[in-house]
Amino acid sequence: MPSERRSWAPLLAVCAGYFMVILDVTVINVAVPVIGRELSASLTGIQWITDGYTLVFAGFLLTGGALGDRLGNRRVFCTGVAVFTVSSAACALAPSAPFLVVARLVEGLGAALIVPGSLALLQQAYPEKAVRARAFGLWGSMAGIAASAGPLLGGLLVSTVGWRWVFLINLPVGAACLALTLKHVGRSPRRADRPLDWPAQVAVVAAVALLTAALNEAGRRGWSDPAVLAGLGLAVLAAAAFALRERLARSPVLPLGLLRSRAMSGGAVIGLLFNFGFYGMVFTASLEFQHQRGYSALGTGLALFPAVAMTMFASVLSGRLSRRTGDRPLVVSGMLLAALGLAGWAAAGANPAYGLLVLPMMAAGFGTSFALTGSTATVMGAAPEAYSGAASALFNTTRQIGSATGVALGGSLLASAGDYGTGIRTSMFIGALAYMTAAVLAWRCVPAKSAAPEPSQS
Repeated sequence: MPSERRSWAPLLAVCAGYFMVILDVTVINVAVPVIGRELSASLTGIQWITDGYTLVFAGFLLTGGALGDRLGNRRVFCTGVAVFTVSSAACALAPSAPFLVVARLVEGLGAALIVPGSLALLQQAYPEKAVRARAFGLWGSMAGIAASAGPLLGGLLVSTVGWRWVFLINLPVGAACLALTLKHVGRSPRRADRPLDWPAQVAVVAAVALLTAALNEAGRRGWSDPAVLAGLGLAVLAAAAFALRERLARSPVLPLGLLRSRAMSGGAVIGLLFNFGFYGMVFTASLEFQHQRGYSALGTGLALFPAVAMTMFASVLSGRLSRRTGDRPLVVSGMLLAALGLAGWAAAGANPAYGLLVLPMMAAGFGTSFALTGSTATVMGAAPEAYSGAASALFNTTRQIGSATGVALGGSLLASAGDYGTGIRTSMFIGALAYMTAAVLAWRCVPAKSAAPEPSQS
């Protein structure tokens, strides 16, 4: 029915924006060698083209959430889509490597404005728990699909129409996202009486950016490198400064009382752990397929497709089941299945046939997406409406940290192991342990039924 189609228009708008953001994390990887040659970029320049986007994206997520809560989530989301789309056009037209780096940094800022508002807008658009669970599930599946499809789409575009289309493809998606949001998503409440605490914002940006940078460098330099240790130490100091400022502030970014909620803090840590396992698996599997098995970028994307295909199916299924079972059984069973998948890869032995890896990849993709719906609902349900943007930002920040840690550790293990097979099996075993830890945490922290929002705290 037309009314039913209209009812899913906000989901389509939000998912389009979120898909662009996550796609740009991975689609660039296969294009970077060609970009480096055509723009005569140095090794440092190539690293900044890849990592600059991620650093700004992760660092400004909480700021984006705070701005959404204060100025209205729809307004900030649309601003983020506009910034992202325009900066994507600038990336596509970049005449030099420094220009492209700056454009990628601005693109990361647009992404940080999009993501926190995306969950808050879904919570606003779908107040009924059953419908909201399905929306959260489909939103979550976008991350796995975009991240895993990135190498496939990037390889296809680079080999046919050129690397600039890696960015140009965002323009029609961004325009459609903006039009759908303005037409079908209702205005969000503004809370202009809540000033932004700029010292806290600066501290959290510094903490997350330093941590992400240190984790990225750890994969290349090793964990004992002085620059990596210095970055980790400074990130801890910045995080301590943020916590102190939040304790003293009259209008904190995220009241520390909310973090004492088992559902809120536990759900955020679960998000960190399953992103650690899934993106660590995608990264190390990509290297395995390209460097050890000689697959092309397109072939690697196809080889990863079983994990991608499972994410959409699992998210739809978990959204339908949550109304009957509650969130806890879904998160626990999803994490156990994913752990079993990565443990199966670790146990497959040295240089296993690709056919033996299909089921482990499918289990990891299915289990992660199956658990994402419930963990998202847990975090968002534990937050009062006035802090929905900040809660979304917290959840997505911890997930980004989990992704960066999984990639960094996977890279370090592959570089330091005596042989490639040992490194990848160790990485998969550690990923399985992360999933097991998330399952235990979910049993303790995820409510059997949906979390009721806590009263607003000043």
